[in-house]
Amino acid sequence: MKIIVLVKEVPDTYGDRKLNLQTGLADRGASEAVLDEIGERALEVALSYADANAGTDVVVLSMSHDGAAATIRKGLAMGAASAVQIADEKLLGADLRLTAQVLAAAIEKTGYDLVIAGNTSTDGSGGMVPAMIAEILGVVSATGLSTVSITDTGVTGTRPIDGGSQTVSAALPAVISISEALPDARFPNFKGIMAAKKKPFETLSLADLNVDADDLSQAHSIMLTVAERPPREAGVKIVDEGDAGEKLAEFLIQNRLV
Repeated sequence: MKIIVLVKEVPDTYGDRKLNLQTGLADRGASEAVLDEIGERALEVALSYADANAGTDVVVLSMSHDGAAATIRKGLAMGAASAVQIADEKLLGADLRLTAQVLAAAIEKTGYDLVIAGNTSTDGSGGMVPAMIAEILGVVSATGLSTVSITDTGVTGTRPIDGGSQTVSAALPAVISISEALPDARFPNFKGIMAAKKKPFETLSLADLNVDADDLSQAHSIMLTVAERPPREAGVKIVDEGDAGEKLAEFLIQNRLV
């Protein structure tokens, strides 16, 4: 079986995260770049299956800038057999549709039985890419899974719904996304880090995938303006002079909070 895991380089959630007010893009220099934790959890799902099933080929796939190669190699150090990176200047600021189109093209070129992704990244938080990829590939998707069970013919999982949980299943090939309910990822050991240096690492461009980033035959999302969040204003202080209840009620009514 061949499992492709989608991973992404993101700004460290423990550092400062800012938008570049000229480009509207995340300022990648504002904090340390790391592999997104939800992507690591997705990789752990694939590696756990590979540990118990010989002959499983786990590939990490990422659409990122040229400098992200070192971050992506962490997936190899964790245990993935190979990595594919899509790097092209025309992908800077790509919207969800173009991102899904490019990733789907790379998935088809690489070959797959199962694609595993996180349900949402910690930077863009779009949450739509896995389902969009499945639509482009023409396969079934199962999203937001909190448990995953993989066989050589299909995948089954559960996800929370109002008042309970829902069990879903899909025959392979398929695309799934997982939530943070899945276990933490393993830490790369020294042997894995050294082995990662010799594992296959392929870099693709838009030309390699036959994708035209300037094709406007389909709708694109375009950012029109970007601005910093306004500073937090001081709150309203109510002094109880025997009418605090009335003042509080009036405040809630004025602000349409009741």
